[in-house]
Amino acid sequence: MAEKYSPTIENYLGLLYVLDRDSEPAVGTRIADQLGVSPPTVTNTLKRMVRDGLVEMDASHLPHLTPTGREAARSLMRRHMLAEWMLSRHLSWSKTHEEAHRFEHAISPELEEALIRELKSPALCPHGNPLPGYEDVVANWIPLIKIQAGSKGIVRRIHELAEDTPHVLSFLEGKKVEPGAPMKILENLSFNQTVTVEVASNTFAIGYAMARYIFLEIE
Repeated sequence: MAEKYSPTIENYLGLLYVLDRDSEPAVGTRIADQLGVSPPTVTNTLKRMVRDGLVEMDASHLPHLTPTGREAARSLMRRHMLAEWMLSRHLSWSKTHEEAHRFEHAISPELEEALIRELKSPALCPHGNPLPGYEDVVANWIPLIKIQAGSKGIVRRIHELAEDTPHVLSFLEGKKVEPGAPMKILENLSFNQTVTVEVASNTFAIGYAMARYIFLEIE
């Protein structure tokens, strides 16, 4: 039977998994900002994870998951995304991620397998992020920040790092920027770091800080 970790440790495992999967550096201050904790708390928690064989530090003192940590993180991510699908039947699209964080830690291996069967082995979560093992599905989708004006596409993915900010998801849901939505890029202005888009007959600007986490399949 797989070892059970505390919700705090699982939250770190999930974030480190996402950062490593997408080749993003796991800098301590970034971990602190993403999890809403102080940098000293991050340092102390990572020390515990090193002690427990979940994390190892590289020459630059950046954390990386060990094989044990990666296995635990993959299990967590599956449970989280399955919980999102289950909750999406009862909650709005923008609320499922936050609520799934509360629910994921209580999902047993038996329930996980039952959800996989019921949901017919989904490759993606409701926000378009890949379940572990399905990373190739999203490989060709392009972040909005890199798409030129005049292009058209279909929104396919809202990255996990944007999901962790509830007001971002609420904004995107209100603007109907969600997987499956057609989008036209009207302007991409690097000098003021905004992308102006048209979705559902509405025109609005999205800052680069948010646009880098919205992925499209170009038509």
